[in-house]
Amino acid sequence: MLVLAVLTVSYASSLRAYLQQREHIGDLKSQIVEREANIVDLEREKQRWDDPAYVKAQARARFGYLMPGEAGFEVIGVDGKPLEAQASLNDPSDVIKTVPKAWWTAAWESMELAGNPPPPGDEPADLVDGSVSGGTQ
Repeated sequence: MLVLAVLTVSYASSLRAYLQQREHIGDLKSQIVEREANIVDLEREKQRWDDPAYVKAQARARFGYLMPGEAGFEVIGVDGKPLEAQASLNDPSDVIKTVPKAWWTAAWESMELAGNPPPPGDEPADLVDGSVSGGTQ
């Protein structure tokens, strides 16, 4: 009975070590696959840099270089500093906050306003504060 217990313990510890090593080998194989994919991507990037058109495009995008005869510009923010170029597109749900109205809705509202003008004492909000130039005050 004692011999059987010792054999069971020794086989169990050997089996546990074997399973841990198999798991470690699986992890290493997945790392190898990831790194090989990374190597392929880097080689593709290296081949792109051999193309003169790609080099020109990168010089234009990264450093703002221009070809002779072109005019450059920078977009200035509210604070007076140049805005940085965005490398990705924004999510449309972030850009459009209001639902645009159909053209016929605006035309119908214009016709209703023309048929029922506001009283002469009411001025639109943008004319009351004096922010519109060229208006009478």
